[in-house]
Amino acid sequence: MQITRLFALLLMVLEWTRPGLSSPLRPICDLRVLDHFIKEAWDAEAAMKACKDDCSIASNFTVPLTRVDFDVWEAMNIEEQAQEVQSGLHVLNEAISSLQISNQTDVLQSHIDASISNIASIRQVLRSLSIPEYVPSTSGGEDKEMQKVSSISELFQVHINFLRGKVRLLLANAPVCRQGVS
Repeated sequence: MQITRLFALLLMVLEWTRPGLSSPLRPICDLRVLDHFIKEAWDAEAAMKACKDDCSIASNFTVPLTRVDFDVWEAMNIEEQAQEVQSGLHVLNEAISSLQISNQTDVLQSHIDASISNIASIRQVLRSLSIPEYVPSTSGGEDKEMQKVSSISELFQVHINFLRGKVRLLLANAPVCRQGVS
């Protein structure tokens, strides 16, 4: 969705042009960009709930767990946190991408496309923060950090919670964003 990209670009430009700054801040540290992606995920979930029967697919989706044990999370180093987030984004992208082959209405298809684009944008933000990229192996074993959901609205609820939880924690504590913070 072009509006999403324009909004993110606008936020970045506004950060760069903020008066009184001698050098541009890293706009990627601004969590308002993530908030916009979360809002779009909320909109997608609402659209999926509203369409009920038209959006039902007899399929289970593998998605990441969204709960965060803060003691465990804080004990992890940035690479381990990044691996968990990148792995979750990969799995979410696979699940949401699988919806593209189903016959959806134009409105629902636009939400699916926007969600896929937003995940790619979040990955780009992570790369620009020097957060290591990680693609999980395709081994056949069950991952303890994954779960199954059986509806599209559940899939988008997990998407929202993953962005609000683990992705937000990783971005908020990225070392490059914490420089100069006392």
